Amino acid sequence: MSEQTMIIPTWDDVKIAHERIRPYIHETPVLTSRFINELTGAELFFKCENFQKAGAFKVRGACNAVFGLSEEQAAVGVATHSSGNHALSLSYAAGQRGIPVSVVMPRTAPQAKKDAVIGYGGKIVECEPSTSSREAVFADMVAQSGADFIHPYNDPRVIAGQATCSRELLDQVDDLDTVIAPIGGGGMISGTCLTLSSIAPDIKIYAAEPLNADDAARSFRAGHIIADDAPQTIADGLKVPLKDLTWHFVSNHVTDILTATETEIVEAMKLIWKRMKIVMEPSSAVPLATILKNPDVFRGKRVGVIITGGNVDLDKLPWL
Repeated sequence: MSEQTMIIPTWDDVKIAHERIRPYIHETPVLTSRFINELTGAELFFKCENFQKAGAFKVRGACNAVFGLSEEQAAVGVATHSSGNHALSLSYAAGQRGIPVSVVMPRTAPQAKKDAVIGYGGKIVECEPSTSSREAVFADMVAQSGADFIHPYNDPRVIAGQATCSRELLDQVDDLDTVIAPIGGGGMISGTCLTLSSIAPDIKIYAAEPLNADDAARSFRAGHIIADDAPQTIADGLKVPLKDLTWHFVSNHVTDILTATETEIVEAMKLIWKRMKIVMEPSSAVPLATILKNPDVFRGKRVGVIITGGNVDLDKLPWL
């Protein structure tokens, strides 16, 4: 799909999405830590999407897509592929509307996320832990069901929904200099770019990525998408590659993509659990890990940090 044929969501789409999804989401809180501020030399404002319905920001985009369907489309049901949070968020949204939902998930996805999908009424079809396997299994499933495909991130309805997170953040915190969020496929970052470029274009946007799955950072430096098929990282929500729609936002609006090692991600995750008593998943710790690693970039700045989710497998914590 070329940029000429892509449907690129607009600020009007974000405003419509926010009104549409309000009954089904939380306006999540913003928390701070004096200790972490002193440690980083910056003022950090943590937007806690780990407290969101279904435990992750992805419920915003999922609800916007599901509740934007016509009655005829909804009757057929919805389907997606996901490592976890979009799967359980779409299952939540479909359950709220009372329509069927099927998801393709890697067999290695955290059991906590699989349990949540099932708990919300979703049907799981397992695949191997690679992008190619996920997409192939999904294509077979959709061909049989005819369900509406709601992509985890490369979908204008989803991006418009995710953009409501940073819209709330700007209402909650004044005078931000920077916003940073994790990047995998780029749905949250694209939504952040959409909001900030529309109403706060002076705020810089950084993306944070595991070094072990740094295809977005390499894409950013190369000027074109570089897609890894099956990277290995504890940040299971950040293993997927950019696609054309998310690349449009990343390439046009992101200031830089910073990376963190597995050890740095674990240490940042432990720091937030210990100091802020916030349960977050490894993917959500990557932004703080990169802030700690790059103090000169953030020192003296007011920084919005998006904690994307809290769906942790407590039996497989990364430091055990």
